[in-house]
Amino acid sequence: MSTITAGVPDASPIVLEKVDVRSWKVPIALSIFALGATLMFIVFARPGETEFRFSQSEDFFRIPDVIISAAPVGLALAIVCGIMAALGWVAAWRRIRIPLWYTSLFAFVFMVGFLTWAAAGQRPLPITSLLLGAVTLSVPLIFGALGGVIGERAGVVNVAIEGQLLGGAFCSALVASATGSMTLGLVAAAVAGVLVAFILAAFAIKYLVDQVIVGVVINVLVTGLTNFGYTKILAADPEHLNRRMTLPDLPIPGLSEIPVVGPVLFDHSIIVYIAYVAVAAVWYGLFHTKWGLRVRAVGEHPQAADTVGISVNGTRFWNVSLAGAIAGLGGAFFTLGSVGLFTKEMTAGQGYIALAAVIFGRWDPIRATLAALLFGFATNLQNTLGIIGSPVPSEFLLMLPYLVTIFAVAGLVGKSRAPAADGKPYVK
Repeated sequence: MSTITAGVPDASPIVLEKVDVRSWKVPIALSIFALGATLMFIVFARPGETEFRFSQSEDFFRIPDVIISAAPVGLALAIVCGIMAALGWVAAWRRIRIPLWYTSLFAFVFMVGFLTWAAAGQRPLPITSLLLGAVTLSVPLIFGALGGVIGERAGVVNVAIEGQLLGGAFCSALVASATGSMTLGLVAAAVAGVLVAFILAAFAIKYLVDQVIVGVVINVLVTGLTNFGYTKILAADPEHLNRRMTLPDLPIPGLSEIPVVGPVLFDHSIIVYIAYVAVAAVWYGLFHTKWGLRVRAVGEHPQAADTVGISVNGTRFWNVSLAGAIAGLGGAFFTLGSVGLFTKEMTAGQGYIALAAVIFGRWDPIRATLAALLFGFATNLQNTLGIIGSPVPSEFLLMLPYLVTIFAVAGLVGKSRAPAADGKPYVK
């Protein structure tokens, strides 16, 4: 461990962690993005100005629009990306672990440059709408990622997040339409997630079936069941069983009127606020309570946990069920929080992206949430650039969320370690 201290009295030291083996994944990923920045911002630089709009008409006070010249700013940011990528190679050569804040800063610089380049000469780029859409699209990913974190911290690989989201979406729409109560719809979504998780827990924990295979099979099973239910039940009587019902927005007085931050964070439906609470509760529970200690114990060293009297399989079973309930609530967002009704396969693989967020977040609820926000941002970026008339090809924009997922997990995540007993059945 080497320490570098800035030449300022009482400065906090910046600790650079030495590693035993060089890892070239992060420098390679940074170099690919730096090369892309060079090609876009310098070789294919676009003339004109880019206008960033931060305020909306209902804001408490207005932030002036920022107008910048695209070509010189793009040149400067491309150079910064190149320098940061080179420093990444130096750090890898010296066996210094590249910290998360460094890759996050690189991603921010690259994204500012990309937005400046893509929106040059077009209509103003609405930053508030871009971030608001990112948060909204991230909500089901956050619920799914939290479910994945709990399951894998307990030692069970939760590939069935997709099935839990889809089951929650179907049941929430059905129950809310049939009863007229969206509260019961949310409860039904959680129950559906638990039922799907029961199947995963039974086969993975009791019958020791490969957890990844079980998860994939469950996803296919739930897809088939919900498609059948939609065709034979919901579509047969849509007025009573699949009505368009959405949760109302509940703006927080005062906070919702702050420019940018207010609309993005404090003007949502109740399910978004539940996501905020769930992130804080899961983080606190995992790292500051007896329950969290037991969950992490059975996921890291189940034999030692069993020795001190913890029921390993029982703990895993109930925590996989809890994870299913949380993911099921995320499924309710597709119906009650967004679209308002159920359609076939409406989750569209979001469960797998949530699982990628778990890996990218290194099985930590806060980091997994930030990863989910990144993927939500990438998804909404294609919509925003299409609205302002950006010349970026629509085919590339459709690929963008998945490209970000691949690069994030394969490159930017660096070296990570899952819980030691993750995916390994325990036989007493």
